[in-house]
Amino acid sequence: MYKKTIATQRHLPPSLPPFPQPRATPWIASRSFVFLLLTLLLLLLLCYPSSLSPIMAASRFLTSTAAAIFYLATGAKAGLEQIDHVILFMQENRAFDHYFGTMAGVRGFDDANLQMNGDRSVYQQQITAAQSTEVDYLQPWYINYLGGDWPEATQCMYAGSNSWSENHKAYNKGKNDRWVLDQNAYSIGFYKRNDLPVHWALAENFVIGDMYQESVIASTSPNRVTWASGSINVPGGPQRPDQGGNPYIDNNETPGCEAGGINCYPLKWKTAPEFWEEAGVSWSVFQDADNFDDNPLAWFEQFQKANKNSALYKKGMKGQSLQNFYDRAANGTLPAVSIIVGPMQLSEHPPYSPHDGAWLQRKVAQAVIDSPKFKSSALIVSYDETGGWYDHLSPFHAPEGTAGEWLNDPWAGQGNTFAGPGFRVPFYIVSPFTRHGGVYTEHSDHNSQILFIEKWLAAKGKNVTTSEMVQWRRQNMGDLVAAFDFKNPDASPIKLPDTPAPHKNAAGNYDGSAHCAATYKQHQPPVPYTEDQGAIGDMRTVVEHGFKPIRGQLTEGRYLTIEHGGIALAVVGDSLAIQPATEKHDDESQRWIVHSQDNNYGNTFTLQSALDDRYVCKDGKLCTSSVDAQVFTIRFTPSEGYTIQDKSSKKVMAARKGEKAPFFAVVESFNWNIFSVSY
Repeated sequence: MYKKTIATQRHLPPSLPPFPQPRATPWIASRSFVFLLLTLLLLLLLCYPSSLSPIMAASRFLTSTAAAIFYLATGAKAGLEQIDHVILFMQENRAFDHYFGTMAGVRGFDDANLQMNGDRSVYQQQITAAQSTEVDYLQPWYINYLGGDWPEATQCMYAGSNSWSENHKAYNKGKNDRWVLDQNAYSIGFYKRNDLPVHWALAENFVIGDMYQESVIASTSPNRVTWASGSINVPGGPQRPDQGGNPYIDNNETPGCEAGGINCYPLKWKTAPEFWEEAGVSWSVFQDADNFDDNPLAWFEQFQKANKNSALYKKGMKGQSLQNFYDRAANGTLPAVSIIVGPMQLSEHPPYSPHDGAWLQRKVAQAVIDSPKFKSSALIVSYDETGGWYDHLSPFHAPEGTAGEWLNDPWAGQGNTFAGPGFRVPFYIVSPFTRHGGVYTEHSDHNSQILFIEKWLAAKGKNVTTSEMVQWRRQNMGDLVAAFDFKNPDASPIKLPDTPAPHKNAAGNYDGSAHCAATYKQHQPPVPYTEDQGAIGDMRTVVEHGFKPIRGQLTEGRYLTIEHGGIALAVVGDSLAIQPATEKHDDESQRWIVHSQDNNYGNTFTLQSALDDRYVCKDGKLCTSSVDAQVFTIRFTPSEGYTIQDKSSKKVMAARKGEKAPFFAVVESFNWNIFSVSY
């Protein structure tokens, strides 16, 4: 089902500034002071043994004091507890490939483990003779291929549907090849860097997640409900049928249930913010009067019926204005958790403009970056669902029959199917701890944001573990912690690209979509079916040249270099070898592909050379058979790197400068840096 392809990409990311130097430590918190204090304690014990009890009592006090001072001296907070403010910001209806498929170093249009459906790749989407008689498939195409005014006109274009039915039909039981047939030809269009400068700047200056999925293969409300609570109440999950949903797979806000007893409204199970409130964690929704009905807490009965003086009403239903968010960010008084819900015209939901959404993203991100509390903040930007835009990666999901995940399809005629996770959506995290972080590669979805807050608040001594999350998601979705490097923060200033303010009408209301439609009479470009018309023959040619470091549990889909201290794993003759690494990580003999050996559920892989397709086999020799390939367990340690262990012998792969080949040793770890490369 999978076939390897060799990528050719086009752009190197800009050079990155060095990390700032750490500030000097006060003398009382210095290592030398702590060493002196502990030495004096030892001398007291040796010199006055007859007074051992009072000295021991004093020593216990002084030792605990010294430990506290040493804690400050060695960096004080060492992990998640360094974060004080988490900002959750979810936009609307865009897919990962649609925004970032041409980006270097991510799992995009040069997928190293590309899905094949027979002799066709997953890029080659089925079409009908009514659409074209010159070709029998259509590949993803660049929306602005005609140039001219089209980059502005397509800001208000439409594409496919975000509904359960159309998306499940496009998925086609795993072939993922009916997007043109069951959505439309526009649904597989994509943008490039020049079309989305703010989005790309945020993703490339911080960390982008290229395996982050919508939670449900459906529309806005089910995905935002998952974002707020961890479930849509698929039968077999933590909720009862009488708590609403059963399941909740559409944007229903009419009290009662739809035919078949599904989409029951309102919802009645407990949300994540209620757990935060009970634990004494400060939080608030930030929204204006126009919030596009995108606040998921408003769909839960307990919030609808909350007293106007209650925390649920004040923080969750009413919330605070976006201007309050900007003001509180500027004066450093944001709550522990902020939830941002933007206006309709700035949501990026087609036909609302990505440029207008970028203006809002820039305003929010710059407010966080310029805040005096940026050094202890994390802004998590995500999108609720794909909006009917194509993504080439078939969703990672639970095995058939998993409780709370699988159901009999009530609408699309797909039989027994999974609710989610669905297709990938754009995702990035803005924080000093994610600066220049490259790519976060773990399987994740909207539940991951809940899991991250659970882990973060646990590090601060608070238990906010929700009992409402579906168990399979808790066990298999990443918690985002590995996206952060707490040993090497970088809070140096950054100025994001300028972007024009959204257009307003005479009444002062945003009207960018209407203005675009009035200015450009045509905003749906002609579909290029042939290369003469502008179709792309080889999808690899649209991807930029470059590289990114990776973070998190390794997954498939990228071309990799594996390096340590200026040396890299390479192919030399018939053996695995060591060579000097290159500055741009562009030596093809040092390029590798990993193949999951546990159906993408774990961390065992085989290694294949991208140079000549051979595998790493016994004793470091190369062979042509995947069956004979050596199986490795590859583990990630945040701030350290990747350990590559032979699964059979349990020995760890290591290397030294000056050696011709790596060696295997009985050690706990040996840290390799891995880069995802696009050339």
